[in-house]
Amino acid sequence: MADQPQTARGAATYRRILDVATREFARHGIAGARIERVVSAAGTNKAQLYAYFGNKEQLFDAIFFSSLERIVNVVPIDADDLADWAVRLYDEYLRRPDLIRLATWARLERRPAGHLVEEHDRLDDPKLRAIAEAQTAGRVRQGDPFDLMAMVIAMSMAWSPVSNVYAATAEEPSEVHDRRRALLRESVRRAVAPG
Repeated sequence: MADQPQTARGAATYRRILDVATREFARHGIAGARIERVVSAAGTNKAQLYAYFGNKEQLFDAIFFSSLERIVNVVPIDADDLADWAVRLYDEYLRRPDLIRLATWARLERRPAGHLVEEHDRLDDPKLRAIAEAQTAGRVRQGDPFDLMAMVIAMSMAWSPVSNVYAATAEEPSEVHDRRRALLRESVRRAVAPG
């Protein structure tokens, strides 16, 4: 990816491209996204987009890895309360359904099996370290920290925009979300309890 723009005007264009491309990739996937739609909606041109991002694949990468970072920063793990973490993930999927759709497109179009991101991207994962520390202290059940994290994330996605059963939206009544949160919290709490 090229360097980020140095001027305020360039930075605004860069941000518009990212915002529009996020919606485009979330809606259409990598193969279905069209650079023409992105530059038109962002009020720029292909030359500018390619100067910032290189190509369509690199633009998707920039958006995808930024979305993963956002989830980590906005919904930091608390290994001593994985049930609450699952509920906060549920809420983030309601706020930003595009983020979970991006991960799903990456799974479908790039990595249909195995880890979603390369091994070297996960080597020093603070989430896995936090779970391992909670396991060592006897606060979380034993097992592979990655598998435990994957299970909690999967439970948090039960009603996500990519659910095979039911996709929740933020527009549903709050009591429906409260009921789901309570079920999710109790289910995760029981699943990760030591012993």
